[in-house]
Amino acid sequence: MKLIIQIPCYNEEDYLAETVSALPKSINGIDEIETLVIDDGSTDKTVDVANWVKVDHIVKLNRHQGLAAAFKRGLDEAVKLGADIIVNTDADNQYCADDIEKIVEPILKGESDVVIGARPIDSIKSFSWFKKLLQKFGSAFVRFVSGCDVVDAPSGFRAFSKSSAVNLYIFDKYSYTMESILQAKAKNFKIVSVPVRVNDFRRESRLIKNVFQYIRNSVTTILRMFLIYKPFKFFGILATFLFLAGVFIGLRYLYFMYIGDGAGHVQSLILSSIFILSGIQTGIIAFLADLNGINRKLLEDIQLRLKFIENYKDFN
Repeated sequence: MKLIIQIPCYNEEDYLAETVSALPKSINGIDEIETLVIDDGSTDKTVDVANWVKVDHIVKLNRHQGLAAAFKRGLDEAVKLGADIIVNTDADNQYCADDIEKIVEPILKGESDVVIGARPIDSIKSFSWFKKLLQKFGSAFVRFVSGCDVVDAPSGFRAFSKSSAVNLYIFDKYSYTMESILQAKAKNFKIVSVPVRVNDFRRESRLIKNVFQYIRNSVTTILRMFLIYKPFKFFGILATFLFLAGVFIGLRYLYFMYIGDGAGHVQSLILSSIFILSGIQTGIIAFLADLNGINRKLLEDIQLRLKFIENYKDFN
C-alpha cells in the first residue's frame, strides 16, 4: 500500500522545509510513503528548498496557474507514480501532520473514498469571528447542495483513494475544495469527515485576499457544479416555481372575473401567461440539460478509459 503526500506550492520557501520535516515516516497499514511537491510557478526558492529537504518527486508547472490546477496536477502525477492513497496538505504547515494517519485510516479500512480533515474552527484564534462564520456558512451551503454531511468543506487537508482521485475533474480555476466534494458525491464516492488539529498561525491565507471576492467565487463554484451535476433538479425547481407562480396569478385573475371585476386586472392575465410559458420553456431546458449531462458522463468515461490506457495500466 503506497501513500503519496502531495504539497501544492507557490512561493513557500519560508515554510516548506518545516512542513516536509513534520510529515510521518511510517503509518500502520502503509508500506511506502513518498512526498510530491507541485511547484505552481514559484518565483522564489521553493524548488531549491524542495530539493534540499529531499522530497521524492517535484512537478513544475510552467507558469502560475492557481491552487486548483496545482491540486489536480498533483492527483494525476500521484496516480501515475503508483499511489494507492493520496493526501493533500498545505505547504505552510497549517495542518498537524501527525493527523495524516487519522485521515487515511477510513480509506485503509474500506470505509470511505474521500476523507476531509475537519478543523476546530471555533478554537482557531487566528480566525476572526467573520471568517469563522463564513467557514460554517460555506460548509452548510455545501451540505445543502450536495447532500453530503461534510463538516469543514473549505479544508484542504484531505485524503483520496486511487479510484476517487482518478475520477475527479477540476474545472474551477480558483479552488478545488468545494468542487471536489460536489463531484465526489455526484459520482457516488463515500465522503467522511475526521477531526484534525491545526498548528500555530503562520501567515494569512493567499486564497482569501478579499472576503467578498472569496464569497463570490465560492458561491459561483457551487452553483456551477450544481448546474453541471444536477441540471434537471436545478432547472426543474426553477420551472416549477415559474409555472406555479403563473397558475397562482391566473387563479387570482379568475377570482376577480368571478366577482365581476376582471376588466381591471387584465395585467394579471398577461403576467400569468408570461410565467406559465416561462415555466414550460424552463422545463424543456431541464430535459435538454439532463440529456447534456448524459453526454458529459459518456465523455468522462471515455477520458477515464484513455487515462487507463496511457498511464494506469496497473490500475485495479
